[in-house]
Amino acid sequence: MLDRPSHRPSPEHRARRDLMRDLAALDQALYEAVTVTRTPALDSALRRLSAAADHSKISFVTAGLLALFPGRPRRAAVLGLAAVGVASTTANLLGKRLVRRPRPHRAEDSPFPGRHVPMPASASFPSGHTASAVAFAAAVGPAFPVATVPLGLLACAVGYSRIHTGVHYPGDVIAGALLGTGAAAAVLAAARWDD
Repeated sequence: MLDRPSHRPSPEHRARRDLMRDLAALDQALYEAVTVTRTPALDSALRRLSAAADHSKISFVTAGLLALFPGRPRRAAVLGLAAVGVASTTANLLGKRLVRRPRPHRAEDSPFPGRHVPMPASASFPSGHTASAVAFAAAVGPAFPVATVPLGLLACAVGYSRIHTGVHYPGDVIAGALLGTGAAAAVLAAARWDD
């Protein structure tokens, strides 16, 4: 009689599964901590910021202002917009379609419904808003260093606003930031290669 192979997962597989379960639990707990924390002074501002970041409007306006000045500012604008294009395409056409993570559940009895923005129809992972904002900041910074800190802080605020307004988990935002950083690095590397 032949021995049948064991269908028990390997220790490595179990360890990865347990790690993913723990990370998902932490992600959910962090999201819930934000949703139940009363922050009336921030709610309106973060809701407006989140909406202003739709379709990378903030990045496009900033790039337009930078492009008014020749030399480094104009080059930074071009690099920033190229990075937004790479990040947005990767997040929306690849990441969201591959992972298909559902958006956070916002109960009808949410304690602070005034902070919410409309729930997008797309998947939750990764955060496209964060990916684009970080990509823009990370691509513009090296070309125009004076913008590094303000754009970096703005990108962080955009990312947090997506959690605060109830449309993303923290893990989605972290993944978006990593994707945006990678998109900027790719654009900057390509720009150096072309020089």
